[in-house]
Amino acid sequence: MIPVVGIGAGLVAALLFSVVITGSPLAVLLYSAAPLPILIAALGWNHRAGLFACAAGAVAVAVALSVPAGFAFALIIAVPAWWIAYLVLLARTDGAGTTEWYPLGNLMVWIAATATMATVASALVMTTDYEAYRAVIARIVENLLAEMVRSKMIVLPEGTTQAELAASFTPLLVRAVPLGIGASVVTTITANLWIAAKAVQLSGRLPRPWPFIPSTTLPRQALALLAAGFVAATLDGFIGLAGVALVGSLAAAFMFSGLAMLHDLSRGQAWRTPMLISVYVSLIVMQAVLTPLLALAGVIDSLLGLRKRAALPPPPSNT
Repeated sequence: MIPVVGIGAGLVAALLFSVVITGSPLAVLLYSAAPLPILIAALGWNHRAGLFACAAGAVAVAVALSVPAGFAFALIIAVPAWWIAYLVLLARTDGAGTTEWYPLGNLMVWIAATATMATVASALVMTTDYEAYRAVIARIVENLLAEMVRSKMIVLPEGTTQAELAASFTPLLVRAVPLGIGASVVTTITANLWIAAKAVQLSGRLPRPWPFIPSTTLPRQALALLAAGFVAATLDGFIGLAGVALVGSLAAAFMFSGLAMLHDLSRGQAWRTPMLISVYVSLIVMQAVLTPLLALAGVIDSLLGLRKRAALPPPPSNT
């Protein structure tokens, strides 16, 4: 049963991954859901089903598209999904028979680390020459800026040419691309993990009790990783790229921690519902402003232990 489920999940994941070559908005959305079948298989039928899914999906993509595409599927989609699902079901039992499941905060750190590795892997699949990688990304950024100027999304200042605009902003944007990719991969993995876990829980196959998600706090070790990411980001080459990706990935993880803190601290308060609605609406319309603020809140919570100081009531017992 496990091999059959795994192979089926891998083929579905491969199909979702492969449709991105069409370039349509729907294809991009389906591509974002590519880890979902692997996560469902690994969470509902144990991690061995996830391994079968990784292998089947990689072979299918390699046959249907190309061998490099098969490696890209394995490194960017399949293996990260399997590893995160493996950690979700990781547990230890003490002498009294109490089971301790892998903490959500540590899991978010691993999601950030996995997103960083996936970001670097996506660059290496493109080319192992860093200067060639920069040239490709620079060309994409320049084309995007040109399109934004043509569509009047960007209005050139008087006396500034499009070439001057590209020369001013392209190096900065090229440097920032891994940051955005790392953050988006964290968001994608987290969303797919929640959907997969909820689906498996509703089917009655999830071995782990549903955790109290608002209690999620990143451990202080994540702050050291963030500092290391900033240091590495000052370097050139793929090491610098990895540093930038790590900063973006951890920023997204801290953003989720900050969001969880708002859910946790507002329990039982009359202003909870309007506050949360305002926050989620602001995340949609003012993402560039609110995301750093939530990430900062998550950093402060990890550093100072704000929720421990708040003496919060225990979480609901039905979780």
